[in-house]
Amino acid sequence: MSATIIDGKALADQLSMALKKEVAALKEKGTTPGLVVLLVGDNQASQVYVRNKEKRAQELGIHSIVERLPADISETELLERVAFYNQHQEYHGILVQLPLPKHINEEKIILAIDPKKDVDGFHPINMGKLLIGKPDALPCTPYGIMKMLEAYDVEIAGKQAVVIGRSNIVGKPMAQLLLMKDATVTITHSKTQNLAELAKTADILVAAIGQGHFVTKDFVKPGAVVIDVGMNHDENGKLIGDVKFDEVKEIASMITPVPRGVGPMTITMLMAQTVDHAKRTLNP
Repeated sequence: MSATIIDGKALADQLSMALKKEVAALKEKGTTPGLVVLLVGDNQASQVYVRNKEKRAQELGIHSIVERLPADISETELLERVAFYNQHQEYHGILVQLPLPKHINEEKIILAIDPKKDVDGFHPINMGKLLIGKPDALPCTPYGIMKMLEAYDVEIAGKQAVVIGRSNIVGKPMAQLLLMKDATVTITHSKTQNLAELAKTADILVAAIGQGHFVTKDFVKPGAVVIDVGMNHDENGKLIGDVKFDEVKEIASMITPVPRGVGPMTITMLMAQTVDHAKRTLNP
């Protein structure tokens, strides 16, 4: 029996309809949620992400601008742009699109963003609040995944969850969010021994390792829920996930596709956090 496909695109559209109403209600109170994206250089993947974010913001009625900056901008100049938007009342969310050019220290830039305007949830203060179980802002991909699991009535409490990948953007916050919902969580990574064996213990398996088709059927317990965070390209330039979808869908009970899976949810949660930040200015 083939797995249920978790349709991230359909869920993102559904959540966006509710967000659109929230934005309209805020506008009636005199507040338009505002988001600024700082895009440095001309990384192709970043350009695509930013265009998608821009489009979704316009659809929802969020005031969004993209400030495109040259690849050779100095770190000091970029910090000045962040400082400018930190002070700017019109913008409730600031996002610096990663990766940044090599000569700029990403950590320093993230640290410069006002935590109250950090819609990506990457600021150490927001990461720290997540760690103690009292988050103000969440990294958008794990946040979107939790919404998917909720929408598809996936039971988390008491279940075994395995996260493949330990990045600050997905792996670590994903593990923490699952832990907060009472899962027993194992984080695995490139140095993990017996990775496939560990993955096979999972009731919920999250693949965020950044290697195309890394997770085969040998990694998956029959009936597991498989979440594929991967965005890779095969030798023909086709977008593929970290999971070998065609063979894993025959074993899993539920699976996210690539595309139309986690990606649209990531952008929607970014918009949701922009709206939440705008609401907080009304009720500080």
